[in-house]
Amino acid sequence: MSGPIPSSFIDQLLAKTDIVEVIDRLVPLKQKGREFMACCPFHDEKTPSFSVSPEKQFYHCFGCGAHGTAIGFLMEYQNLGFVEAVEDLADRAGLEIPRSATTSEFSTTPDRANQLLETVQRANSWFQQQLQHNPEGQAAMNYLRSRGLDKRMISEFGIGYAPNSWNGLTNSLGKTPTSLANLLEAGLISRKDDARGGERHFDRFRGRVMFPIEDHRGRVVGFGGRDITDKGPKYLNSPETPLFHKGRELYGLHRARRAIGSRNRSIVVEGYMDAVSLVQFEVDNVVAALGTATTPVHVQRLFRLAPDIVFCFDGDRAGRDAAWKALKVALAELRDGRQVSFLFLEEGEDPDTAVRADGAEGFLKKVDSAIPLPDFLFENLMSDVDMGRMEGRARLSDLAKPLLSTMPVGALKAMLFDRLSTLCGVTIHPDGTEESSIPRSPVTEQARRFETGSQGQLPLVAQAVSLLLQHPDLAAKSPNTSALDELQMEGVDILVEMLDLCREDPDQTTARLLERFRDSFLHPYLGHLAHRDTHVVDDNEVRVEHFREIIHTLLDRLRRQRHNALLEKSRRRPLEPHEKDELLSLQQERLAPAVLSE
Repeated sequence: MSGPIPSSFIDQLLAKTDIVEVIDRLVPLKQKGREFMACCPFHDEKTPSFSVSPEKQFYHCFGCGAHGTAIGFLMEYQNLGFVEAVEDLADRAGLEIPRSATTSEFSTTPDRANQLLETVQRANSWFQQQLQHNPEGQAAMNYLRSRGLDKRMISEFGIGYAPNSWNGLTNSLGKTPTSLANLLEAGLISRKDDARGGERHFDRFRGRVMFPIEDHRGRVVGFGGRDITDKGPKYLNSPETPLFHKGRELYGLHRARRAIGSRNRSIVVEGYMDAVSLVQFEVDNVVAALGTATTPVHVQRLFRLAPDIVFCFDGDRAGRDAAWKALKVALAELRDGRQVSFLFLEEGEDPDTAVRADGAEGFLKKVDSAIPLPDFLFENLMSDVDMGRMEGRARLSDLAKPLLSTMPVGALKAMLFDRLSTLCGVTIHPDGTEESSIPRSPVTEQARRFETGSQGQLPLVAQAVSLLLQHPDLAAKSPNTSALDELQMEGVDILVEMLDLCREDPDQTTARLLERFRDSFLHPYLGHLAHRDTHVVDDNEVRVEHFREIIHTLLDRLRRQRHNALLEKSRRRPLEPHEKDELLSLQQERLAPAVLSE
């Protein structure tokens, strides 16, 4: 089981990464003074307002507010997850992610994974050659043409053919004990003991059109084989291997990333051929399941790319059962702003035939009219109960509540409980909260208190954090803050941690500080503070003095908090001698002229 990426590695990665080079490779930049500018890639504009700072290793758009580090840019621009963005930058920097916390899904060592990836790629090339040059491949080519695929699509998706032979691949690529072991571990061949105590190896895929399955980085990790001999199961996938996990991968996801992001929607179909056919008709925001039920990882990956998922299933019993399983998985990921719908095709119809009959426009109209998840949820549950009886409505409540309780707290969850209440004729509270109000989560409340000061002004702690994010060198010039973590104010823990990080590493940058807090609920707000106008004159001496004044004021508040706590304690019981001395000292400080006013 892999762990999180060490923060020390992220520091090392960002220290070796130039954000200007990363962004310029995708969005051409022009130097303007100490920074680089471009038209923002995240919103339409004619005058450049997208700024990249090589000093801070941070980007910010003054138009739409987009901001972040090199990691954040790849996540936003290329629709990558955090892990995938880190892997991309690590590859370019020539760094190997520590194995103790490797981010790859590969359940093997990096060297072994590379050997298996090479083996799978060699097999992929061999399957493609068989389709083009093996006499048997003509039957496979005829099948593909009968399904309407042209040469361009066959080539683009790397489709191949596995001959109807027990040992074609084995004999071609397994000529040494090492290569046989690699083929076996990659799930391309199988092994069977013979009667004489020896071993016999044979091809796993025989007489099948081969669809290579790529991971999120475009590397072939497995295959899906479509039988054209009518002698075996219709589809056969690679088994679970150190490279390939069916519960994580989606066919075509690597190719569909940009399209899903630009169209703001993903379409999930059941078969490889359905996906390829839709892409041929320029419906390119489509992926296919791998013959397995929808998993949380599938849904999480798709929601990272776009807030709208449409599952497309056959309208028969099997299709509706698969949709119900997908619904139960999706509920747990259905935060506010996301939506899931279900398109059920008519009997005898699949996405391949539908797009050929109606064209891309007609198919997309069907997608637009897909059944929203809430409607499918209640329609399905109500079909199993008698809504004309009180017992039936009570049964509906019993069936629905466990499902709805898996949803994250938010407006959508409250509205679904509200709808359930209307259907059942009684008020139903989600986990003890009223359905008529949207509860504020403790985390959101904490972030709000950190963010908002009196009369809407930025509070002192947030001011200090903002200055420190933009100028990490201030930490070395601030007063002694060793006691500051005892101050009871929102955000002090963040400030103290940042001060420690900056003092430990004089080369700290804005980008590296932000990445340390990526998993914090405050990360978006810290990104805002990293480019907020601090209203301090752009003069180093003035900035240092201003930062010191803030720290002195916070320390003064700490002294007052301690004074009041000791005073209150003395009213309940006698103080210890050292506490009396501390209280006396604090009282004398309060009587002395204030060094700083508030």
